[in-house]
Amino acid sequence: MGKLQEFCITYSNNKVVYAPGESISGVVKIRTANSLQYKGIKVNCQGACGVTTKRNDSVWNLEEPYLNSMLSVADKGVLAPGEHSFAFQFVLPFAIPTSFEGTFGKIAYHVRATIDTPRFSKDYKALRPFYVLNMLNLNKVPDIEQPSCAVTTKKFNYLLVRVGTLMLKTSSDLKGYVPGQVIRLSTEIHNKSGKDTGYVLASLVQKVTYRTKRPIIDVRTIAEVEGAGVKGGKHAEWREQIIVPPLPQSGLDCCSLIDVDYFIQVSLKSPEAVVVLPIYIGNIPVNLTPTRSIPISPGAASALAPGAAGVMPSAPPAEEDPEDGLCAGGFASEPLPTKSHSQQDPSGQPVTMLPGAFGHGPGAAMPPGPLPDPSASLFCLSTGATIPFFTEGNVNPIPTSCSLILPPEYSSCDFPQEPPPSYEESCSSVNSSVNSEQ
Repeated sequence: MGKLQEFCITYSNNKVVYAPGESISGVVKIRTANSLQYKGIKVNCQGACGVTTKRNDSVWNLEEPYLNSMLSVADKGVLAPGEHSFAFQFVLPFAIPTSFEGTFGKIAYHVRATIDTPRFSKDYKALRPFYVLNMLNLNKVPDIEQPSCAVTTKKFNYLLVRVGTLMLKTSSDLKGYVPGQVIRLSTEIHNKSGKDTGYVLASLVQKVTYRTKRPIIDVRTIAEVEGAGVKGGKHAEWREQIIVPPLPQSGLDCCSLIDVDYFIQVSLKSPEAVVVLPIYIGNIPVNLTPTRSIPISPGAASALAPGAAGVMPSAPPAEEDPEDGLCAGGFASEPLPTKSHSQQDPSGQPVTMLPGAFGHGPGAAMPPGPLPDPSASLFCLSTGATIPFFTEGNVNPIPTSCSLILPPEYSSCDFPQEPPPSYEESCSSVNSSVNSEQ
């Protein structure tokens, strides 16, 4: 660096994650071996979104600025040999989006320090990024705590002259999740034909739209699970779950150039049938209040009848009528086995996740008090870059890593990008209980 031995930017308390409207402060540190003449020392705080039509290009076709503030920390003078510090402080606007990094665009923020030197001398520059988290509170989304459901019916031909009907119905327990939560899926397949169906596939899909002059839509599968087919004349039920990995939040409020959407897609092969469940990914989980109704079986309902509390049964409960398991048309309902899961460790060893790894447990309500402070969160950049993923702790950002397998084909567009790391299917005990109930 010539006469400079050190030229860097440090943030107060080593903080790197900020909320909109928050103050960002720090110090520019300079250490010189010899005297250095300068015309001025300036600090800029900048943030913008840029999109392009070329993969991983740094030249933007369109750009949307969010902030550009400049502060002069020193006028013309001479830096004596030794160490020098110049403090700075900026206030971030309220209407700025969350940091994001993708294949065809990004939302980035940084602080840049510049030493302007006299004519014919080299200017010195230092840059350090910081990250913004404009938290998405899922509780502000209407009906977010309600289950999501979709159904489709398809007629198809087989054996040249025969006609069959297929009903595919899928539901999820909620309409919104945060990283670390489990999406619980329930799928019914009613095969009113004499032909066996192909396999069923459930996928968590991310759709990123880059609004260039000719919009680019990047669609990629984050995680997927495959179930077996349904035999002819059978009605099958399939229950599975997908863990939400570190992902950017839905929507990216305050940004008009990049949009992020998520949905659960359940598809059946041979005959082809597809249902789609739009979902939200946020930062603050759904607050499931105790007043929310929980479906219970008829047997459990009788146990809750007045006067039933504290009474020990004198005999085992009566077995249910086998005909109760028949759906319309007299088809027997049977559980559908799972063939493979992209979040399953091939070694069979469960992945250990700390209780605080995701801030709040799946389905847990937010604790009383103010909203979480982003500055007190661990900031992780997912593999393939999208948005920061926050957990507990106050340390510098680190990249996430995972040795688990990914789907063999996780992109359905012409420009695939690396997906975030997947996790071992959690709650194995829950799976076991669900299977036993089936």
